[in-house]
Amino acid sequence: MNTTPKGLHPRVGLFVTCLVDLFRPSVGFAAVKLLEDAGCVVEAPGAQTCCGQPAHNSGDKSSTRAVARRVIETFENYDAVVAPSGSCAGMIRHHYPGLFPDDETWCKRAEALASKTFELVSYLTDELSVTAVDANYEGVVTYHDGCAGLRELGVREQPRRLLKSVNRLEVRELSGAEVCCGFGGTFCIKYPDISIRMVSDKVADIIATDAETLLAGDLGCLLNIAGRLSRQGRHIKVRHVAEVLADMVNGPAIGERKSPKRAG
Repeated sequence: MNTTPKGLHPRVGLFVTCLVDLFRPSVGFAAVKLLEDAGCVVEAPGAQTCCGQPAHNSGDKSSTRAVARRVIETFENYDAVVAPSGSCAGMIRHHYPGLFPDDETWCKRAEALASKTFELVSYLTDELSVTAVDANYEGVVTYHDGCAGLRELGVREQPRRLLKSVNRLEVRELSGAEVCCGFGGTFCIKYPDISIRMVSDKVADIIATDAETLLAGDLGCLLNIAGRLSRQGRHIKVRHVAEVLADMVNGPAIGERKSPKRAG
């Protein structure tokens, strides 16, 4: 529920995520544009760090709690916390409250932050009632549903709803759109053979759609799938859905090399 009084511009803390910061900053800029176009005042606090999910998935509770405290302190004064990632948003929203079973103060602070943390597209549609965007993207795309966004946050129809408003874009549904791509954070490191098989199956489903572009809402999935497509020599563009919705697609797709500058 959006706790900002009606008529006021919500002050949103953008949780950029590690992967966006290190590998695809354009996703962060696209998120800012979408949120500002929807009337938000957006800040990306410099003190933010990882959400703690890698440590959490590895069973390192002490490190996870230390990271969570830093995130809570950094973001708790915003009206909403928004991440262009169902994975990171799901970590804060669903797992933070359970990190402090023996500390009532931190548990309450974690619960308060969790209640106002959202995945980007779901925040736009479900909280701000955004129904359309002003964007153009010519071609056929298909969409992969990231596990955390889908299963922890219920993000499925929201991106498809906004993509319908993009001019000249056709969405072609992917067989097995809800099936994991095999990334799973540390899963792909612990079980590489299984992960490769899963992403290979996902790539086969993508190819079967004849789509020119794959979209998703989690950069981990996108990097994993783009890597497999590249190793197979497939020329299918891979982009974060925010880049298309924000009409910020002038740069290379994920995994593509920048065009060399011409002399003269």
